[in-house]
Amino acid sequence: MPERRTHHSPVKFSPQMFEAQEGGTDPARVSEAAHLAAQALVSRGRGSQDPAVRERLVRLTDEQGLEGITEMWSEAPEVSLPGALWRLYALRASARTDPDRMSRWFTAGRYTAQVPNVVAGVADPPGAQEICDVADTILSGAFEGEFDVALERFAAFARVVAAGQEHTLDVPGLSVRDPWERIPRLLRTAEALEAAAQAWRAGSLE
Repeated sequence: MPERRTHHSPVKFSPQMFEAQEGGTDPARVSEAAHLAAQALVSRGRGSQDPAVRERLVRLTDEQGLEGITEMWSEAPEVSLPGALWRLYALRASARTDPDRMSRWFTAGRYTAQVPNVVAGVADPPGAQEICDVADTILSGAFEGEFDVALERFAAFARVVAAGQEHTLDVPGLSVRDPWERIPRLLRTAEALEAAAQAWRAGSLE
């Protein structure tokens, strides 16, 4: 894990910025260092019994910003350990940066996407604080629970938010710019996380 850089300010990452980022699928661009770093991070979190260690891993991008892992992991194949971690951290950052709008999108989409709503496990009613809490809880589960379950919970979260965005296109303050590009992209993120969960269970997520 990199040493903490106290002079560095975390990068603000809005929902729109997350939707505009999509991990590449060209294996040639994925470096050995990215895979090793992803393996080391997951091994450290899952191998430690110290809650403080897992807490630091969950809040890694709060201190370091997202640009470090963006450079390292965003170009990894979607169904890979670094690709999955990139999506987990990016979704958490997106949720925590604008939890109010995320909560309103989630509220609008949860009855349409009923099964994903249950899987995501957001408290009812899903207010801004509940969105922040569930984002932390899901990512923490990657280090102290079942990694595949964490992937599926964030995939479900993304599906509900995407449904909510589609249903609020005419609502002031909630409409998404370029929705027919961004909403499908968010759904592809969910599909990538679901595929990564299957690969983890099969022992093939590397």
